Amino acid sequence: MTAAAFTALVNPISGQRHAPDAWEAVSQRLRDAGAEVATVVTESAQHAAAAAADLARSGRVVVAVGGDGMVRDVAGGVVAGEGTMAIVPAGRGNDFAHKVGIPDDPASVAAVLLGGHVRAVDVMDADGVVIPGNVYVGVDSRATQLINRMRRFPPVFAYRAAGPVAMITWRAPTFTLTTDHGTRTVRAHSVIAANSGGYGHGLKIVPSAEVDDGLIDLLIARTDGLGRRNMAAYMNEAKTGRHVERDAVEVLRTTSVTIETDRPVPLGLDGDELGVLPVTVRILPKALRLVVPA
Repeated sequence: MTAAAFTALVNPISGQRHAPDAWEAVSQRLRDAGAEVATVVTESAQHAAAAAADLARSGRVVVAVGGDGMVRDVAGGVVAGEGTMAIVPAGRGNDFAHKVGIPDDPASVAAVLLGGHVRAVDVMDADGVVIPGNVYVGVDSRATQLINRMRRFPPVFAYRAAGPVAMITWRAPTFTLTTDHGTRTVRAHSVIAANSGGYGHGLKIVPSAEVDDGLIDLLIARTDGLGRRNMAAYMNEAKTGRHVERDAVEVLRTTSVTIETDRPVPLGLDGDELGVLPVTVRILPKALRLVVPA
């Protein structure tokens, strides 16, 4: 990139309140290189999205400083403002940032902001909410509920403990899924509409997903052939993506999906429980301009 004006939107509670320090380490390097830098500490998801839209329209590069939820909120505003976004990973998972190659250390992140290039990537729209990463319903979204109640615990512990705890009381619903291929009903542990395909602090949950192919990769983990006794092995396999080789797991590609269930189930959107079912998810090809490594 050429010289740019950066405004960071900082989530003060991201990464166990590590985000402000993470941004300070990066912003000092940007200033030393002669860049114009400003900082806004966000007060809510709505504030982050609105500020991002205003800044994008003004021509600033909008920097999301936080985790996947903060990236989601800022991306929504940047897409609306037709601007450019950058990321400083400072949350617990940072899965979307890692998917697009953003490093973690301050010197490398600053180098990306100063010398990277702008890549147009896809996002998804979930009933009006812009989602760069993934929409998920099932035991995964139940685990997200638990993770967000364990913010005082180290991230690795929270992410690894939530899955087994969620399974103890889990009862799989029946899903009705409407895609480009028609409507079907299936009993499943999880349904994941993936753009990035990574979540849960490094899980390769939908390894075939790409952020610039114009498609949603929809993973369905059916109950037939995948009982509770298999779930620990299944989640271990998800660290490398081998779980998709199971007969109970299928992945199909679509440009939209409507997800319904026969009973209330949490709806997970990039690390948070947001919204209610049913939900319709559509791909928005190349809708987000994102600064990535050259």
